[in-house]
Amino acid sequence: MNVLIINGSPHLKGNTSIAINELVKTFDKNGVETEVVNVGPKDIRGCIACYKCAETGKCVFNDLVNETAPKFEKADGLIIATPVYYACANATLVAFVQRLFFSTHFDKTMKVGASVVVSRRGGCSATFDELNKFFTISNMPIASSQYWNSVHGRKQGEASQDAEGLQTMRTLANNMSFLMKSIALGKEKFGLPEKEEWIATNFIR
Repeated sequence: MNVLIINGSPHLKGNTSIAINELVKTFDKNGVETEVVNVGPKDIRGCIACYKCAETGKCVFNDLVNETAPKFEKADGLIIATPVYYACANATLVAFVQRLFFSTHFDKTMKVGASVVVSRRGGCSATFDELNKFFTISNMPIASSQYWNSVHGRKQGEASQDAEGLQTMRTLANNMSFLMKSIALGKEKFGLPEKEEWIATNFIR
């Protein structure tokens, strides 16, 4: 089992990293490998809807998105972690994740997803919902915890004082480990759910 963790914070020793480190330690106890990809400090441009990825199988902008794509394909689970800016995810992270999901055409069915949000005070729920939509449009079940996956802290290191938030991270990693292992067993016995051919419609026909 392995989980890919996307760190959307530009501060690699900040509060988002504290939340991620708690996840990594707990995954390790469950025998689950992890890899963290640090997106926040990178210069990532947004999607331009050119659809070249449909022809080439990769994004037209050859950057960290294309480097991460094969890791995403291999992973059993994906966690997207971000600080909260104006009740939204970091814009660099959003540009990265939009392009990552749009340009990768492998089947994501039953890869387990989870989002983690970190803020001083408010905006966590809105950001949590924003990130979870990437999973629910991709046939990816979402791992849950004892609370919404949020940790609080403003100054560097303050998240380490959020005992409930860190416990929520540990619970999330334990639950996600169990879910991934259960899905692996289910795939062996039952296979993946049957899929219908996609019916694509819009609002004018």
